[in-house]
Amino acid sequence: MSVKEAPVLVILEGDYPIKNWLLDRPQMVIGRDDTCDIIIPQRQISRQHVVIHHTPDGALIEDLNSRNGTWVNGLRLEGTRPLNDGDEIHLALTVRLRYVASGSTAPVTQDLPDVLHAPQHSSHLRLDPDGRRVFVGSVEVKPPLSVPQYRLLELLYTQKGRVCTREEVVAYVWPDVVGEGVSEQAIDALVRRLRDRLAEIDSKTNFIVTVRGHGFRLENA
Repeated sequence: MSVKEAPVLVILEGDYPIKNWLLDRPQMVIGRDDTCDIIIPQRQISRQHVVIHHTPDGALIEDLNSRNGTWVNGLRLEGTRPLNDGDEIHLALTVRLRYVASGSTAPVTQDLPDVLHAPQHSSHLRLDPDGRRVFVGSVEVKPPLSVPQYRLLELLYTQKGRVCTREEVVAYVWPDVVGEGVSEQAIDALVRRLRDRLAEIDSKTNFIVTVRGHGFRLENA
């Protein structure tokens, strides 16, 4: 399936920086686990919550025995059912999505556009969300960042210079341990390791800025 022909999943409700995803594979799993095609780091979402299948006869959505359930157009999803253009999907009554079929016009969201998929020609640092790759200028960061490092960078990157609090960092980077506590030392150590990885390519630019008493922001060209 080409990108131009791919349907789109648009987030309508839920505190998440990415606002839409291209469904450009025959089967895409949505959940909280790092192995999912679409990762939604909310504790109410199961590790593997639902899967969207694209078949010659149309799209299907299947609940993967999620703990908190899935609703399509207000009806509890049991097993598999067809998915049509404009259908609303509620995951655990926490995240509300809309399925936009190929060839249809996706609705405009109120907050951020899908900045991760937008061209980043003017940015010195850019992310490839599909491959979870990071580039500083034209040089790719290798070996790849660890999952916590990538999540921290993704959060700061999508906020485009806004200061993210330590609480936001914990919720985004360590969704499984929210409420159980992550020490400030652990957060600072993660920030330091991420800075060191980016400095391997550009040692002159301090991409991750600490705003004392508030949190962190990304300084990007």
